[in-house]
Amino acid sequence: MAEKLFDEFSPVSTEKWEEVITKDLKGADYEKKLVWKTMEGISVRPYYRAEDLDKLNHLESAPGEFPFVRGTSNENKWKIRQGYCAHESFQKANAQAIDGLAKGVESVGFCIDGAKPISKEKMDVLLKGIDLSKTEVNFEGCSCETPAIVESFIAVALERGVKANEIKASFDFDPLRSLTTTGNFCCSNYTKNYSKCMQLVAEYPGIKVIGVEGYSFNDAGATLVQELGFALAMGSEYMNTLLEMGFSADEAASRIKFTFSVGSNYFMEIAKFRAARLLWANITDTYGAKNEEFKKIRIHAVTSQWNQTVYDSYVNMLRATTEAMSASLAGVDSLEVLPFDYQYREPSDFSNRIARNVQIILKEESHFDKIADPAAGSYYIETLTNSIAEQSWKLFRSVEEKGGYTEAFKAGYIQSEIKATTAKRDLNIATRREIYVGTNQYPNFSEKADKDVTLDVVTRGANKIISENPIAEPLEKYRGAQSFEALRFATETSGKTPKAFMLTFGNLAFCRARAQFSSNFFAVAGFEVIDNNRFSSVEEGVKAAMAAKADIVVACSSDEEYAVSVPQIKELIGDQAILVVAGEPSCKEELVAKGVENFISVKSNVLETLKQYQSKLGI
Repeated sequence: MAEKLFDEFSPVSTEKWEEVITKDLKGADYEKKLVWKTMEGISVRPYYRAEDLDKLNHLESAPGEFPFVRGTSNENKWKIRQGYCAHESFQKANAQAIDGLAKGVESVGFCIDGAKPISKEKMDVLLKGIDLSKTEVNFEGCSCETPAIVESFIAVALERGVKANEIKASFDFDPLRSLTTTGNFCCSNYTKNYSKCMQLVAEYPGIKVIGVEGYSFNDAGATLVQELGFALAMGSEYMNTLLEMGFSADEAASRIKFTFSVGSNYFMEIAKFRAARLLWANITDTYGAKNEEFKKIRIHAVTSQWNQTVYDSYVNMLRATTEAMSASLAGVDSLEVLPFDYQYREPSDFSNRIARNVQIILKEESHFDKIADPAAGSYYIETLTNSIAEQSWKLFRSVEEKGGYTEAFKAGYIQSEIKATTAKRDLNIATRREIYVGTNQYPNFSEKADKDVTLDVVTRGANKIISENPIAEPLEKYRGAQSFEALRFATETSGKTPKAFMLTFGNLAFCRARAQFSSNFFAVAGFEVIDNNRFSSVEEGVKAAMAAKADIVVACSSDEEYAVSVPQIKELIGDQAILVVAGEPSCKEELVAKGVENFISVKSNVLETLKQYQSKLGI
């Protein structure tokens, strides 16, 4: 039936489509209008067709077949993971894990102090009531004492009679991450720990002992291509080191697990994970891995901390949901959705429940786990997969050419690449080209920071960790929203509540549109906004503003009315308040000549402009 239907329509060539598009553009630049330039340097076309797949080389394999673009199996059975902090109390972390397992969690993550050994007795407390034959257990924060921690875990499992091939566990021993985030390795004997860990788990095929924490790059504001390219370089260095120590490529690859962030760029994140499988399969194959099973990358995904906000934090639920959808559709092995309040307090029972339920809904109601690689065949996603793979491979090769990850990092190459990206992203956020709903755009006017929020939560760099004897400059972990959060927090804690008064007059459509824009603009900094429908005259508006004891008076009307009215408003206000003009009027130069200094518009650097007003108001 479908074939007959399509037979009734003659095919339309790409040339015909382009002719129509060019005509509709009426002389406008095609590249500027319709081609999206991503932060990764990828040009995304406005549409893709079957012919775009002709030049791609990764389309021949099925799910579970080398190079595993379409997944490492013919299923999509990812594990729902949740993390619990064991720093303060093993008993508390255990109780939380038991509760989570009863409510849908399938994989447990314990955050530990990996610089301290864990005795068998303490490990028994941490794992009490957890069926190690059915539950994957992961240890986050592994460091110098990883071998001792692995030994204690295995001892508990054996004592409980768990068979070697039933145990599923991971230990994220990742000295290169320590170098990345603190400027030095976690311990001087880290290479010996590789060997000890590998020997300890030789008889346990389901235990991973080396973690590649790619999310560290996302934490520093890197693009997804940088996250993937640099993470692969870390994995390659681990492979190379283990081979030099006498382990086979199969042995080395079988013990490595990757942890990636998953960001908000929905389709590109799906493509990122597909590209990761393709590239790692080729890397392990080049190193000489023989067993197809060990050429499969093992991926744990965690929703992005970079995207989370402290203000209007319930929006984090929406961000995490789309991120979880990307990861699950892409076919990761396990996924952790961070609770919406993760950034500023210990997650509550409610926020943990919501985080779990996101994945449960994706499985039980949306049935995302019923189909392997549903994105396959999409002209757009297949092209993105290829583009991300090419760009990531290029970055990976540049690191290899510099002597590998350690040498490239010590030379500052990786830091400089990421700094170039963060400079662009910071500017995009400051100018609202990149939107954080509730933070740098559309804020909740009446919101105050949660009682658990402190200055070190919202101030960038407040918790930067640097080792005692750094051998390289570490990456800075921060969130995209932090600068705006610090801006608003400064207002809240200043003891002042500046008032921004919308003086609306003249053309109704213009005055309301500009008042709404300006209200959002100043509310971002925590200023009290006094909006008004429309005054019959500027005199009436100024009188109302003075009665309200406004600190800032925003003139909101059309360009035509500004030329006469704004100087009049300035004269009436005098030094009683700061006069701001909403928009970039054609008469701006004329107004400036008459002493009008302040203008806000969509072209403004919102962050820097609001800092200036805070300074003028003594904040």
